[in-house]
Amino acid sequence: MSELVNVKINGLPIAVPKGTHIIEAARMLHIDIPHLCYHPDQTIKAHCRMCSVEVSGNSKLLAACSTQVWEGMEVWTETKKVYDAQIGILELILADHKTECLVCARNGCCDLQNLCRRFNLLKPELEDLSSKEPVTVTSAAIVHDPAKCVKCGRCVKACAEYQGVSALTYSRRSGDFKVSSAFDDPLETTDCVLCGQCSLICPVGAIVERDHTGEIWKALHNPNKHTIVQVAPSVRVALGDEFGLPEGAIVTGKMVSALKMMGFDKVFDTNFSADLTIMEEGSELLDRIKNGGKLPMITSCSPGWVNFAEKHHPAVLEHLSSAKSPQAMFGAVVKTYYAEKMGWDPKDIVSVSIMPCVAKKYEAQRPEMGRDGYQDVDIVLTTREFAKLIRYVGIHFDELPDAEFDSPLGIGSGAGAIFGATGGVMEAALRTAYEVYTGKTLPRLEFEPVRGEICDIREATIDLDGTEIKVAVSNGLKNADILMKQVEEGTSPYTFIEIMACPGGCIGGGGQPIGTSHEVRRKRIESLYKLDQSLPLRKSHENPEIKTVYEEFFGAPLSHKSHELLHTHYKARPKPYDFSNLK
Repeated sequence: MSELVNVKINGLPIAVPKGTHIIEAARMLHIDIPHLCYHPDQTIKAHCRMCSVEVSGNSKLLAACSTQVWEGMEVWTETKKVYDAQIGILELILADHKTECLVCARNGCCDLQNLCRRFNLLKPELEDLSSKEPVTVTSAAIVHDPAKCVKCGRCVKACAEYQGVSALTYSRRSGDFKVSSAFDDPLETTDCVLCGQCSLICPVGAIVERDHTGEIWKALHNPNKHTIVQVAPSVRVALGDEFGLPEGAIVTGKMVSALKMMGFDKVFDTNFSADLTIMEEGSELLDRIKNGGKLPMITSCSPGWVNFAEKHHPAVLEHLSSAKSPQAMFGAVVKTYYAEKMGWDPKDIVSVSIMPCVAKKYEAQRPEMGRDGYQDVDIVLTTREFAKLIRYVGIHFDELPDAEFDSPLGIGSGAGAIFGATGGVMEAALRTAYEVYTGKTLPRLEFEPVRGEICDIREATIDLDGTEIKVAVSNGLKNADILMKQVEEGTSPYTFIEIMACPGGCIGGGGQPIGTSHEVRRKRIESLYKLDQSLPLRKSHENPEIKTVYEEFFGAPLSHKSHELLHTHYKARPKPYDFSNLK
């Protein structure tokens, strides 16, 4: 048991473990010390000093986020000295921040806005000294506005600590100090993989996803278009956060109701194409095992991970599964099989996806994800953008009745549902691979050893009725880098590796609701596994709509038609800067 330290905060006594920081000890007493750069999932930065507090015996104010408590410490968070310092810091931050709150993407969910409300700071008191650098748009995914940056460093930490990419860094000094990419280059030309974790953790509107809600309205109001939407598994356990429901609440039925009320012609489930992905990817794995194919095979569902592999580890690309992601597979099915069934011209279909991911916007625009002059997916919305649409329409989301997905692309299994959690793709694949390989029914569907934690690497040995395969599961690209170096060196002991770019998998994607923390991620993961257990179908190969699409269209997994529509290829994209020859 940890040694306890006795402290007082605002006169209230509390015993906390040694090493606890003041800001954490205060929270145990339900005291929220103002802060901006601090985030519970990151290492300490102590940049902004909004969390300054007074400690008895110290003439200077101390930063609550970086100061550990000691025995007998007395802390005061509400003195005049503290208040004057905090209001002064807040005014300085505002002077260097473009205040256009009414038209900012983060209006209503901005930490700086909340601080101004808390301190009743109604207008900036100092001259506007914010950056005059232009807004930069990174491909289809990310918008960066330097004039709104508060230099908190959260994005820098996320890019370095979660992802190991470090596409964002600090540059210049003194009054010119800022957060930027190397040489101020556009993010898409740097090591950035467009995962969007920077946009998820930014406390203001300096880094946001590119908004495509306007394109949705045009499509919905065009009588000559068939507007079809698919929704990813992790959206249904995150969307409720935007409307005050408990974190991790499963809102599938309300979500479908909202989409139908908006006017989408068909509302389908990405869980269907997650099952389709398992059929193709699982068959590919078994084919590689039986016929001496390139091993380990690595999943390719996460576009941020694929971007990382292309830029940082091009030597492993032949190890990636050629199966497209569920988003891309669904788009391909909609504009071929479904279009034929309905008698529609694919060019009259607007294929929309609602995803937890910013990188999905980029993936949808890749030339490999389409044919005959059109893309499989036309518009990608994040969970955050979906919530915006619901508010635009004036829907009271929490009061909506439940509705069902449309058919024939609306049935998904529990295996498809857990795609949203780290380890879920691996577990779903193993459920099908085991039964296809052995011809036997699994005695137990749960593969707990591959269910990962936030930002970790899990490994397990799976017995396929006498054939043992070693598998690994990783989330967060910093961990992926470790596994890929083993593959490159020829020392990897694994047969199959699952990699998700974002911490916790898609439930922690860069397009999820602001306020996503590791604690929230865990609640969403728990909900996805509850959803899996509650569904009547829990194996991808038992999905009747999957069976039908093979019988009527593809023939069999890995057929010529499935290779043409459901598989793709990747290519090396050189890193922009190579300093390896410098001495």
